[in-house]
Amino acid sequence: MTPTKPWTLLLVGVLAAAVTWAVLTVVYASLPPLTWTLVPALLIAAGVEAYTGYDLRARIQGGNGVRPAPPLFVARMVALAKASSQTAALLAGVCAGFALYLSGQLGAPTPQADLIDASASFGASIVLLAAALFLEYCCRIPKDRDLGRGRDRDVPPPPPSSPFHN
Repeated sequence: MTPTKPWTLLLVGVLAAAVTWAVLTVVYASLPPLTWTLVPALLIAAGVEAYTGYDLRARIQGGNGVRPAPPLFVARMVALAKASSQTAALLAGVCAGFALYLSGQLGAPTPQADLIDASASFGASIVLLAAALFLEYCCRIPKDRDLGRGRDRDVPPPPPSSPFHN
């Protein structure tokens, strides 16, 4: 897997904002008011991912008394981080689309409350996005680490006909 590209996340967010704004111009009057419950859910997820990244980084780097991270667990955390960053970018785009649409309708109380909820949800989505990118970064293996503690140096490289040859 390759690291997540910021341009991909930005593109997802901008497209989601544009589609959300376009849909809201047609259906906003029939929607129920937004709720604030997305904010704590996103912040809890961000906290868990940030803590997992911090713990995982220490386990990958290895230290005295630290249990090493199983490779399959690290692969699962990379998949979680990539999925969370894409989801957070999508949610941030939807919230930005709501905020853009509602910024022109601040005369009524419902759009004002919805704008506050959409803005708070946008902020929480950005926090989750940052935590997901941090978790993905923490899953990287340090380049200067001797993975085999001397054993890898004794293994000859694969033959040129091997599919594992660079």
